[in-house]
Amino acid sequence: MWVVWIAVVVLSLVVLGAIAFGVLGAGRRLARELAAAEQDVRPVLEQAQATAARAAQLQAGDRGADTR
Repeated sequence: MWVVWIAVVVLSLVVLGAIAFGVLGAGRRLARELAAAEQDVRPVLEQAQATAARAAQLQAGDRGADTR
């Protein structure tokens, strides 16, 4: 009977190890994908921020012209 219990424990540890390996691997892949996506989006974000700053600057200039 001890042999059966030992086999069950060993098999359970192997299964849990495989699950942990898969989850940790997926987490690493997700981190790499997020980093790559951030690199892809960074230029667009910077351009949008520059456009928003320029629009705010133009609106501030228009408001200054209206008060004169």
